Amino acid sequence: MRRLASIPEALVGLGILAILAAMALAASALFPGDPFAIKGAPLLSPFQDWSLPLGTDRLGRDVMAELFHGARTSLAVGLAAAAAAIAVGAVIGTLAGFAGGIVDEALMRLTDAFQTVPSFLLALAFVSVVGPSLTVVVIAIALSAWTGPARVARAEVLSIRERDFVAGARVIGMHPLEIALREVLPNALAPVLALSSVIVASAILIEAALSFLGLGDPNRVTWGSMIAEGRTVLRSAPFLSIVPGIALVLTVLGVYLAGEGVVEGTAVRKSLS
Repeated sequence: MRRLASIPEALVGLGILAILAAMALAASALFPGDPFAIKGAPLLSPFQDWSLPLGTDRLGRDVMAELFHGARTSLAVGLAAAAAAIAVGAVIGTLAGFAGGIVDEALMRLTDAFQTVPSFLLALAFVSVVGPSLTVVVIAIALSAWTGPARVARAEVLSIRERDFVAGARVIGMHPLEIALREVLPNALAPVLALSSVIVASAILIEAALSFLGLGDPNRVTWGSMIAEGRTVLRSAPFLSIVPGIALVLTVLGVYLAGEGVVEGTAVRKSLS
């Protein structure tokens, strides 16, 4: 943490993420009830009514309440999709690298097949077929993001599987699958986790894009759906799209800067050791 505190981009990124987390945690306390509820006259401009600081949308819903509840959705989708993608990718990459031979070839060809389809198109097709919900969106994003962690894990495992502690585990009779998952995988996780910031940022953007197209969870407020709501009145009430758009940009920027700071801090620690 002391090293991170000395890296300016890490401080900025962590500060933005701290604000996002505070918004998500405080959403229910500051804005209880249904964020879709009508709170005032439609299309109130920001700061026109101080009980509705960011104004209202076309139906009279509180934009600030939607913004706070949308932060919860973005954070949940980003973290859940990243966790699922890293878990699946790390396991597949570990099994491919440790087993080698036909298992490695089959798993890597499967990885190639998923990588040939653009991430957003794969998520779009999956949600269109299965149906929009928060769980489906998370699965769709994870399906398009696990290939990167899989390749990184495989490359790391190829260098780890010949080390002495792996040979010792074989000598004492451990099952190969147990060696791969209990001994090799934990030692290969560090470079895989370095991809988490990229995956979280990508997941937030994909979720926003799906919601913008009407394929997000209809029962949850999302920044993408707020931007889509504002595009029909972009000339008369541009703030309806600008406010969630700025929140989206700042969130992705915060995730990226925090990830870069962690990577830089890790590199400094390794050089010092």
